[in-house]
Amino acid sequence: MKAILIDDEKHTLDNLQALLRKYCPQVDLCVTAQTAEAGKALLYTHHPDLVFLDIQMPGQSGFDLLRSLPSYDFEVIIVTAYDQYAIQAMRFAAVDYLLKPVDIGELQAAVDKAIKQRRLKVYNQQLANLLDLLTAQQTKEEQRIALPTTKETRLVKTGDIVRCESSNNYTTFFLSDQEALLVCKPIYEYEELLRAHDFLRCHQSHLVNKKWIKSWKKEYGDFLVLTDGSEVPVSRGKKEMIKRALNLV
Repeated sequence: MKAILIDDEKHTLDNLQALLRKYCPQVDLCVTAQTAEAGKALLYTHHPDLVFLDIQMPGQSGFDLLRSLPSYDFEVIIVTAYDQYAIQAMRFAAVDYLLKPVDIGELQAAVDKAIKQRRLKVYNQQLANLLDLLTAQQTKEEQRIALPTTKETRLVKTGDIVRCESSNNYTTFFLSDQEALLVCKPIYEYEELLRAHDFLRCHQSHLVNKKWIKSWKKEYGDFLVLTDGSEVPVSRGKKEMIKRALNLV
């Protein structure tokens, strides 16, 4: 854990640094500050995981420093010579509250608690990011586009479109249920729209949905083999772009 110490007493800073180096090797001490103002500047510069914070300092107190921040994503361990601040420390969600002179066992316990809390926050954030990604992907696949055929205008989920094939000013949409829809519009009118849904223009006459690509076939030319068994040619000019899109380079 990357840590910052903020305390107006130099001998306290020196002592705490020595204890951390000897008994808490999992803490990577970045810098120290002797005022709340200097400490605040270091927070924005170093983005620590953990802050050891004194309460009574000249000018702003440690609590004043925390109040001045719009938010903070680091853990806080209060280190003070006075025991009347415990309740306030809890209000600021401090991991622990250490009295000077600092007891080695209590310091180690506080650091262990901070590490566990930090890991839990990181895990929760990773989980939230994953859920956001899955939700976005699901939303993308469930978005529908209007396909005007000669008989009706069909609303089709983009995720259900396997590929599109052009023929002059017409485009055939091949769907995952084996249905084919002939649309009275050229393929270029759909290219930009479907690009946002992971469709690749692999050939002048073909658009394919990336999620339905099964393999790349190199027999008698380059072809994308799709999960429905169809084979779509890859033009020479599109070859490198398609390889990059499929992480084949």
